[in-house]
Amino acid sequence: MLHVAVVGSGPSGVYTAQSLVQQDPQVRVDVLDRLPCPYGLVRYGVAPDHEKIKSLQNNLRTVMEHERVRFLGGVQVGPGGVSPARLREHYHAVVYCVGAATDRHLGIPGEELPGSWSATEFVSWYSAHPDSLTDDFVLGARTAVVIGVGNVAVDVTRILSRRLPELSPTDMPQAALAALGDSKVAEVHMVGRRGPSQARFTTKELRELGSLPDTEVVVDEAELALDPAYADPTGLPTAQRRNVEVLRAWAAAPPRGAPRRIRLRFFLRPVELLADGGRVGAVRFERTLPDGRGGVTGSGQYEDIEAQLVLRSVGYRGVPLEGLPFETATGTVPHRAGRVLRDGEVSPGEYVAGWIKRGPTGVIGTNRPCAKETVTSLLEDAPALMQREVPEDALPALEADGLAPVEWTGWQAIERAEAELGASLGRSAVKLPDWRSLMAAARGDAH
Repeated sequence: MLHVAVVGSGPSGVYTAQSLVQQDPQVRVDVLDRLPCPYGLVRYGVAPDHEKIKSLQNNLRTVMEHERVRFLGGVQVGPGGVSPARLREHYHAVVYCVGAATDRHLGIPGEELPGSWSATEFVSWYSAHPDSLTDDFVLGARTAVVIGVGNVAVDVTRILSRRLPELSPTDMPQAALAALGDSKVAEVHMVGRRGPSQARFTTKELRELGSLPDTEVVVDEAELALDPAYADPTGLPTAQRRNVEVLRAWAAAPPRGAPRRIRLRFFLRPVELLADGGRVGAVRFERTLPDGRGGVTGSGQYEDIEAQLVLRSVGYRGVPLEGLPFETATGTVPHRAGRVLRDGEVSPGEYVAGWIKRGPTGVIGTNRPCAKETVTSLLEDAPALMQREVPEDALPALEADGLAPVEWTGWQAIERAEAELGASLGRSAVKLPDWRSLMAAARGDAH
């Protein structure tokens, strides 16, 4: 029987496990994750008010409960845990599906001021990621600036603009719910350096901003008009054309005087974060202009936007995994059809799928064909891989290495604890927000 370890239990990892057991009746898959909880960004990246997308967990659960798939959470691969070389001793093949674990920086003065964060850090906080170390994002903030115009930027803008009645039904951790419920943020600027025809958000996400209670969306038609495609968007791809149509309608709408505002700004490039009392107090932007080649150029005109909270949402980036080759320029592991390459040569039994393979691109569904390509390569290699002897069951070997994996029953115990916590607070399930409470629940000693 072929024994495969899949490192990472997000969509790319689960789809890899699914493809393996569907295509080969003689394969057993251990899905390893650093966290004691499965599902990756579906649990810790999808906004809590997006219940339909979060329900994808039900589909992932079906795979994880397959008789030839086993979840082993709380397993660190790399420093402090099991090395890739050691993992190869326990399995015929290892597929790394570890995503893109860090965010891109702006690289401008003042970026490290208190009050300046990555959108990733903010999302981790309201999603109860156990690595989140702070909870004072909105404390004292009246105005926020979100730099970026993708779906993550829309998510954090929307969450900042919601209040207690809309957030209470979600699984948001109690501390984040209380902080956002008490938030004094009344204005959120979401800012892009290029025009509306080049924004990366989807029309569905964009429209949601216009349906928030007691909130109006403000768009300056003069900024939209700088975009050459604004006057006649018929030549744009469907998604971008619809985005422009939505923005045009908001620009033409009269002010409603709502207590909260979302301002969508375009053709502004951040050049500096300005301090006020030792914290961020404003963002200085340079007005940009289309350069005629799809990019923008600086105009030499500047504008300061007040902000006590700044969230950058300008993309993700893969990080090196000790023991694996890494291409710094792309933030990916070099590969050929999913086979890891070391010095240009295929490394037997090592594979990649997901963002660490292709970069942080695509949507959740993009991981299916990506995983299938990698699994096809792996199964082609299987006859040679199975000539090497490995343990019949890797779990005792991992435990002998000093690891204490959280199995599926441990995860189910976490789910029960979160349901009980929610019931005690008069809410639906509420996420446990830290390592201590998660591991206590997994061990069954949460009370």
